[in-house]
Amino acid sequence: MSEQQASQGTARRPGGQAEPEGPQPANPWWLRSAIALIFLAALVAIWATNAWLTERFAENTRMRAELRLELYTGNLMSELNRNEFVPLLLARDPSLITALSSNDFSGTSARLIAAQKEIRAASIRLLDASGRTVGSTDRYQIGANSSTTPYYVEALRSRDTVFTVSTTESGAYEFNHSRAIVADGKTLGVIVVGADLSALERSWAGIADAVAVIDSEGSIILATEPRWRGRSLSEALQVRSAPSAIQRAFQVTADWAAPPADAYLQGRAVMRSEQRIAFRGWRMISFTTYASTRERVNAVLALEIMGFAILLAVTFWLLSRRARMQSAAYMRESADLRALNARLTREIAERERVQKELRVAEQTVQQSSKLAALGEMSAGVSHELNQPLAAMKTYLAGARLLLQRGRSEEALSSFQRIDDLIERMGAITRQLKSYARKGGDAVEPVDLRAAVSSALTMMEPQLRTGTILVTRHAPRGKVMVMADRIRLEQVIINLLRNAVDAVKGRRDAAIEITVEAGAHAHVSVRDNGPGVSDLEKLFEPFWTTKKPGEGTGLGLAISSTIVADFGGRLTAHNATEGGAVFEVALPLYRPGEPRDALAAE
Repeated sequence: MSEQQASQGTARRPGGQAEPEGPQPANPWWLRSAIALIFLAALVAIWATNAWLTERFAENTRMRAELRLELYTGNLMSELNRNEFVPLLLARDPSLITALSSNDFSGTSARLIAAQKEIRAASIRLLDASGRTVGSTDRYQIGANSSTTPYYVEALRSRDTVFTVSTTESGAYEFNHSRAIVADGKTLGVIVVGADLSALERSWAGIADAVAVIDSEGSIILATEPRWRGRSLSEALQVRSAPSAIQRAFQVTADWAAPPADAYLQGRAVMRSEQRIAFRGWRMISFTTYASTRERVNAVLALEIMGFAILLAVTFWLLSRRARMQSAAYMRESADLRALNARLTREIAERERVQKELRVAEQTVQQSSKLAALGEMSAGVSHELNQPLAAMKTYLAGARLLLQRGRSEEALSSFQRIDDLIERMGAITRQLKSYARKGGDAVEPVDLRAAVSSALTMMEPQLRTGTILVTRHAPRGKVMVMADRIRLEQVIINLLRNAVDAVKGRRDAAIEITVEAGAHAHVSVRDNGPGVSDLEKLFEPFWTTKKPGEGTGLGLAISSTIVADFGGRLTAHNATEGGAVFEVALPLYRPGEPRDALAAE
């Protein structure tokens, strides 16, 4: 005990002896009651102020959000309605009708550019009857074929002004009003007027709100967040966006003063407002932050808290005799904080070490993925080149025999076949490379009967080695499909090879190939083998029923992917009388009609 404490804790007796001081009086009851009343009054006042101001300011924020939606909706409708009647006027323009009738388009683009300046449209294009762009405000679009685009097809079907929404090659949405140009009962072409709605998106991006326009199918077509376009609202809200206006709008502090949320996006509370657009069932939705409401409420609450803090400071000044006890408590808390700081420093160092190890592990996984893809490609090349190599061996043996007998011209024919097989091996290698990167080549009209005949010619050496009865059924007329001929033959050869392997060792081995044309083109390969034991895993890569070394399990997986690229479908089932049936269904090629896939059936 220090000298000062000793002098305060004792009293002097008459003889000069120190006398202990009596017990210190406790704080009076009125002081303790006043402190309790101050705390109670502070809690009640803060709670009431927060509830009243939050409701008032939140309602103001909601009204402003709804007014903004009304304004945005009006701007959107104004932009759409402004371009709605332009196709009707241009469709009656004598200069455009004369240009389409005479095929003289020298002044068409200049006429369209002049019209664009007058109506302030995003773009204007003139298409002839075949769908080719013969005039445009953008000279780079002249000559482009738009025969399969929605604005061309719908305009020809409706013969009235139609509105279409389509996607460009870059993934952006394109909004167009189009109308067919008809003269003397004959359709000469289509006029297409584009609406520039991207300017509205740029104006919306200047605020803190997140705005999205949803069409009748539930897809987002306009949004302040580019990653939202083309997704449904639920899918868009799961996308992790980069720092932007929308992310700043969602940065809501989770404190007790925040108002109740209308919606939670990415775990953060926001106010959701919705406005219906009187156009094709569209809707506009905005997500507004509560930040302004919270800041204004917290400013008033801060003033109240400051007033009560001053009052409490005056009250606590009366308790200054307990300062030493509080100082000791602060010292203990400071020691605890230092210990906590040291522990946090160790945890941070440990976390940094773990993150470095995680980065190394991620790099290892990426390298393993590359090696796996390379192995898959190598296995596919080995599988697909076995057949041409076997055929080349047969042709070489035949050519050697023919040369020995002096039949050189026939030997040259065998060498030509070997050269064709080498070209086919190169084509197969390119197709397997395309399969490895999940892409496809350009397609063209192909006769399905010719593809089957070419595949049978390719398989002729294997079919001759065994006593296999091959039966082919095909119509007399052509069965045209949109496909790549080499890849289509590759699919049929894979099916024939599987059928040959299935009937191997049977005395009554038979394979039946059928080509049919109905609503779609069909080619089926049927064998009288044992059938397929597991149809569910049949098209999975590397799954096979063959012995090790006889197959990799990639043939059917590759074939299924190729058929899907053509818009078709490869299926398999076991026949009731025995054997397996593989069927390829492809859309028929009909000139002038859009291509439809079988995936939706």
